Amino acid sequence: MELYKEKTAIVGIGVVPFSTDIGRTEWYTACQAVKLAVDDAGLDMKRVDGLVKNVDDGPDQMYVQKGLGMDNLTYTAESHWGTSPMMNAITAVASGSVNYAVYYQTAHRASGPEKSISDFRVAREMREDLLDLIRADFYTPFGLIGQPGYVGMTIRRYMHEFNVTPEQMGWVPVVCSENAARNTEAVFFDKSITIQDYINSKVVVDPIRELDCAPKVDGSIAIIVTTLENAKSLRHPPAIIMAATQGTSSEGQFFTSYMRDTITELPEMQFVADELYRVAGIGAKDVKVAQLDDSFAPLVPMQLEALGFCDRGEGAAFCEGGDRIRNGGQLPLNTAGGALGQGRFDSARIVEAVRQVRGTSANQVKDADMVLSVSGAGGPADGLILRRQ
Repeated sequence: MELYKEKTAIVGIGVVPFSTDIGRTEWYTACQAVKLAVDDAGLDMKRVDGLVKNVDDGPDQMYVQKGLGMDNLTYTAESHWGTSPMMNAITAVASGSVNYAVYYQTAHRASGPEKSISDFRVAREMREDLLDLIRADFYTPFGLIGQPGYVGMTIRRYMHEFNVTPEQMGWVPVVCSENAARNTEAVFFDKSITIQDYINSKVVVDPIRELDCAPKVDGSIAIIVTTLENAKSLRHPPAIIMAATQGTSSEGQFFTSYMRDTITELPEMQFVADELYRVAGIGAKDVKVAQLDDSFAPLVPMQLEALGFCDRGEGAAFCEGGDRIRNGGQLPLNTAGGALGQGRFDSARIVEAVRQVRGTSANQVKDADMVLSVSGAGGPADGLILRRQ
């Protein structure tokens, strides 16, 4: 990891605004996001020579290359889970394999993907599902169906173990909604909620409420990584990548790691934190802003504990009242609204981290010179730390 420390930076971001019915194909919006990122960086499209993506999200690199008229790609790659493809982009640039790597994530989860260009992907996903029959054999027949149920098992135990109340849990979606209400790009712009709205919201699977669940959206994001030397001639000051890593652990499953001795911890996230802090040479106290995985709001307190911002069992109390996690508080969280306010899109956390470092966020935090972004709470995790030049 030290070989890549502070040798790369994010220099361009492109966002196709999220919606619940985007009215365009995934191919179109993927190409649109890449072009927006290239324009944001002040680059010529012909200088981009690497494309990376999530395995499950968006059209193949070949289609994006065709759509944008690229003819000089020297590197393509795919990865599972969260924002882990960023590691491919970072390592490709740091190793000298490419000059400008673009990570793009495109997903039309609200209106449905464009099947005509994704048939091979659908077939692959079906094959992978057949390889993992644990849930089909041991969970689903007994009523444990879908992600809210999977997460609900863990959160119910967490609440019991640490005497956590629903009111304490509710402050994460409340603060995220407040941030989203000031972000014109968010699906829930100008639609903040109160703690009473949260308590009154429908229980999906006890103790998970409707307002605990990030909504599905359509959208596309692209992020450009290059070397610090290349970044000097581009449009924006670089968001320097201090450290980036992934984390896995034994007995791990996506949201269903019930075979562990303790199910109320996120060891993958703790491994990410330990490695990020070690490589960056900092501690949790040095992080000014954090973009955490709020696909399900109750996982945020557990992340605060795993990432070293508070002791075990104190995450919910850390969030209670909202003051410590608001802008101006001890640790501002998910300042663009997070997945709860913007819509469920992993790479949006990195975009907001870049905006905080640049000083261009809709909810700009004062002196946000070091920002943490993580994904993968409840499963394989990943993260990075960005800083100002």
